[in-house]
Amino acid sequence: MAETSDTRTPAQIEADIKRRRNVLAETLDEIGVRVHPQTIVADAKAKVVANIDHTVGRAYVQVNRVVSEVRAQFVDEEGAPRLERVVPVALVVVGVVGLLALGSRRRRG
Repeated sequence: MAETSDTRTPAQIEADIKRRRNVLAETLDEIGVRVHPQTIVADAKAKVVANIDHTVGRAYVQVNRVVSEVRAQFVDEEGAPRLERVVPVALVVVGVVGLLALGSRRRRG
């Protein structure tokens, strides 16, 4: 193996050592920050919040889609109610409320 001679001056070698020490010190500081318990907790919280935001966003989109689909069943393209669908549903709702009211009266009396 051929030996390579170092042609740097002592001042250049000292400057290189100083630069490398500074880089090493910065790296150690970064590692210290990354492994600090507060940093780990903050990172974990950020991940949880991001996951919750993502889940809530997906749920919002799905609910919005369902509401739009249900609305389309009861309203036409112009925004007018479809009476052939609204009236039967309204009658069912009134019937259920009436039955619940009767059941409630019977329990009291």
